[in-house]
Amino acid sequence: MGTYLVTGGSGFLGGALVRRLCAEGHAVRSLDIFDSPDRPEEARFVKCDVRDLEGVEKACEGADTIFHNAALVPLTKAGGAFREVNVIGTENVLKAALSDRIRKIVHASSSAIYGVPDKCPITEDAPPSPIEAYGRSKLEGEEILKSHFGKGGPTISIIRPRTIVGTGRLGIFQILFSWISAGKNIYTIGRGGNMLQFLHISDLVDSMLLAADRNENETYNIGASGFSTLHEDLSSLCEHAGTGAKVKHLPVWPSIAALRTLDILRICPLAPWHYLTYHKPFYFDVSKARNMLGWEPRYGNVEMFSEAYDYFIANRREENSAENRSAHRKSPAEKILRLLKWFS
Repeated sequence: MGTYLVTGGSGFLGGALVRRLCAEGHAVRSLDIFDSPDRPEEARFVKCDVRDLEGVEKACEGADTIFHNAALVPLTKAGGAFREVNVIGTENVLKAALSDRIRKIVHASSSAIYGVPDKCPITEDAPPSPIEAYGRSKLEGEEILKSHFGKGGPTISIIRPRTIVGTGRLGIFQILFSWISAGKNIYTIGRGGNMLQFLHISDLVDSMLLAADRNENETYNIGASGFSTLHEDLSSLCEHAGTGAKVKHLPVWPSIAALRTLDILRICPLAPWHYLTYHKPFYFDVSKARNMLGWEPRYGNVEMFSEAYDYFIANRREENSAENRSAHRKSPAEKILRLLKWFS
């Protein structure tokens, strides 16, 4: 059994990794700026900001593998802090790993590094072209790690996941689920005919654990195997909910212009990554992960949406009252969208 350090261990992805590793009997350290109420007792909490190099170095002592997940996500709209956490934090993790002779780093990157791709499916060789601050910070973090490929020390696996869905995932999904549960219509930007791939949290954790066992430097695109158009998958969720909610459509460019303006005015809960990309096709070719890791996704969009929605309905009172949680594990303010909800 190994000793694992999970940065961002109180977040949605980090917490899932901590729980899985503990269930498998490993020694686990969860590094974050706040503790999680569902952290297993056997996992040791390390209160530390990844921008604190000395603190990260101490947390690494005696560990075999680092799962690096700590990051500011698009929903935080963090501005300049994206670079501080997502770039400097990643650089600190690499420095700490080199000083303590860590065997392996598995880094959670983002599909946002691709921006709006010219064609799909997207392979690992597609040129990165991020379109907003979050994606640029994640790409710069990748470049720091890739600069170390082949130079000795830990081998590094970079995982680029599609948008993650699973039980307990809130953020913008809380808005979606809340509207559907109330029988309110939900909206796509454009006709919703774009193929849009998501990813179940369990499938992502599987891929990261498999990558941790590989003694090589590689990058993997990770996404669901079963998905359809955004309109079709959201319509299936509405049918599953049975509340009378329907999928409606908004014109593309007026919607984006309005959301961009509202975002500048700080009254829009959506981040640029959401409103600039979710009307476009976006899906990965996952054959590299299948062939090299022996990984196979178990969930499609419809299954993961329905599971996450049912969990939300069963637990929304507890989830909505939770504090001290990451952006993906707490309910965002709907802000100006409340007005649209009222008319839906």
